[in-house]
Amino acid sequence: MLKAKVLLVGPRESGKSVLANFVSESIEGIGSYSPTQGVRFETCWPALMKDSHGVIIIFNPELPSHLKEIEMWYSCFVQQQPLLDSQCLLVAHHKPGSAGDTENLSLAYPLNKLKLIHSNLEEDPEDVRMEFMKYFRSIITLINENREREEMSIIS
Repeated sequence: MLKAKVLLVGPRESGKSVLANFVSESIEGIGSYSPTQGVRFETCWPALMKDSHGVIIIFNPELPSHLKEIEMWYSCFVQQQPLLDSQCLLVAHHKPGSAGDTENLSLAYPLNKLKLIHSNLEEDPEDVRMEFMKYFRSIITLINENREREEMSIIS
């Protein structure tokens, strides 16, 4: 069985747990905010990043501080590993009742070259699920290609 390690990272209260529960079809924790304490400590990050295949950066596009903070998450979790940009997914998570403006989001370089999806679980939950599935499929494809390349290098 093929396993992939994909990290969900981002600023506080961006919707990481809600989206993780939604995509995994878990109902635990949906609703009220309860911070996930264990990953708040930067000293744990290198251990978390070890052998990861992808990174999903989740942020609330309505909070200007999040737009600046995701640059740090990208630098720490994507560039320092290093991962390809194709192994990274940006998710602008719109909380229930938010304005949900998806048109005027301007991201700084290098974030503006990443795949960006807008997540609104009230309006388009199946679209969100499909985007995540596409991303996971691309990670699995990349893992398979790398494995085949390694096997061919051993043979030759």
